[in-house]
Amino acid sequence: MTAQMIISIFTLVIYLIIIFVFNRARIKYAGGKVGKVINLILITVCLLFVADYVTIFDPIMDVEILNIIKALFRTTALSFLAYGGAKIADS
Repeated sequence: MTAQMIISIFTLVIYLIIIFVFNRARIKYAGGKVGKVINLILITVCLLFVADYVTIFDPIMDVEILNIIKALFRTTALSFLAYGGAKIADS
């Protein structure tokens, strides 16, 4: 098992824990600003998860294209979090 594979498994476990915990919190705190913030966090974590695991397509896609896709998903996640946070803070 390579170091990269161990790191990928570790981050996968962390992502799953975050998604599980915030999904349970979303059920408990549905509605209001807290519910909106939880949804923002869930969507951001899901987008970052996709960005990290785009490397699965390494055998069939060029490395440069994978890096572009990673950058797009990370930028989308952070932009979504910033825009959503500003919108929630405004209301």
